[in-house]
Amino acid sequence: MSHLGAIADDFTGATDLATNLAKRGFQVVVVPEDSLDTSGRDDAQYEAVVVALKTRTAPVETAVADSLRALEYLESLGCERFYDKYCSTFDSTDEGNIGPILDALVERLGAGTTVVVPSFPANGRTVTNGVLSVNGELLENSSMRNHPLTPMTKSRVAEILTPQTTGTVSEIHSETVDAGAQALGTAISGADTRYVVVDASTDEQLSTIAAATADSTLISGGSGLALGLSPRTHGDAAPMAATTGRQLVLSGSASTATRGQVANATSTLPFYKIDIEKLAADRDAARADALGWIAAQTADTPVLVYAVDSLDDLELSRSMSVDVSELVEWLLGELAIATVSELGFTRIIVAGGETSGSVVKALGIDRLIIGPEIAPGVCWSSGTTNTGAAVNLALKSGNFGAPDMFSTAWKELA
Repeated sequence: MSHLGAIADDFTGATDLATNLAKRGFQVVVVPEDSLDTSGRDDAQYEAVVVALKTRTAPVETAVADSLRALEYLESLGCERFYDKYCSTFDSTDEGNIGPILDALVERLGAGTTVVVPSFPANGRTVTNGVLSVNGELLENSSMRNHPLTPMTKSRVAEILTPQTTGTVSEIHSETVDAGAQALGTAISGADTRYVVVDASTDEQLSTIAAATADSTLISGGSGLALGLSPRTHGDAAPMAATTGRQLVLSGSASTATRGQVANATSTLPFYKIDIEKLAADRDAARADALGWIAAQTADTPVLVYAVDSLDDLELSRSMSVDVSELVEWLLGELAIATVSELGFTRIIVAGGETSGSVVKALGIDRLIIGPEIAPGVCWSSGTTNTGAAVNLALKSGNFGAPDMFSTAWKELA
C-alpha cells in the first residue's frame, strides 16, 4: 500500500517532486494521466506515487476534473496522505488553476487548514513575509513577468491565490517557523482560514513545515516541501534501469534558463533549429527534414533539436496565425517516436513542461521509475514505450538546470 499520493500539474513538475522524494529515501513512481486506467494496482508497491497531469493552463473545469480523477486513483492505491504540487513560481491567473484545484481537493478530502508552500530554495524560490522571490528578485520582477500564458505581476502569494479560491488565505512568517514544529503546528491549527501561506527560505524551514504538518491529510506546494518528508516504509520495488543507446535533447521551452542551455550546447553539440514557418506550412515535410538531419549525425555525441534560442522566436510565433507551441510539441513527440524506434536513441533530455507531456504521451510510456538526480528538481528516469523499447528520460522544467546540462547530464547514467 502506498503512503503518499501526489498530484502534479505538469510532467516536469511530477519528476521534479519525485526527484526530491527519492532524495529523502522514498521509492517513487510517476504515472502519466493517460495511464491511470491501465497502470494497475502494482503501483501500490511504491511508497510514493506521483500522478503527472497537464493542468497548469488547462480550462478550470478540466483541471479540476483531472485532479479529482487523479485523487481517486491514488485513493485506490491506499494512499493516506496527499500532496498537491504546483510550480514554485506559482504560475497561475486570477481564475486559476491553483486555487480551484486546491478547493476541490480540500472539499473531497475534508481537509482542515492547508499549507501553501511554493518555496524551493535550492532553485532560488523563497517566500519571506508572504512574498515570493526568484533568485533574489521579486516574482513580479523576474522573467515570469513576461510568461506568455501566466504572466506573474504580483509577488505576495496570498494576493495571487485569493482571487482564485472560495476560501480565505492568511500568512505565517519566518519567526513562527523558526520557533519550531510544535509552535508552527499550533499556529497552523489555530488559523481561521482555509489556506495559510508559510514562509520558507531554507531547507531547514521546509523540514520544520513538514514536521508540523506530519498529520495533515493534504499539503500543497512546490517540490521543495518534499525535502522535509520521510518515508514510513521501505519496499523492494525495482530501481531505475540505465540504457546504453544514443543521446538526444529535445527542447521546446522558451524560458530564459533553457535559452541559455541551448546557447551553451550549440557551441559543442551538433544542433538543429526548428524552422517554425516551414513547420506551419507543411508539418510532415518538417518532420522528414528534422529526422533526416538526426539520422545523418554520428552516434558518439548527443544531438540537440530545439525551437527557441531568442526572444525574436517568440515574437515570430506570436505573429503567426497558427498555434506554434502545439506544432512544436507535435514535432518533438514525433521525433521521439522515430528516433527511438528507428535510430537507436534511448537516452533523451526533454526541456519544457508541455513538451515533456507530449513526448511521454507520444512514446506511450505508462510509468516512470525515478533514478539519479542531475540538478535540483531534475532527474533521470526509466520507462518502457508502447512498442516495448526501454528508454531513459530526463524531463526538465524550462527554468531548471545548469547552463551546461545538455552536455553534462549523461554522466549520471554512466
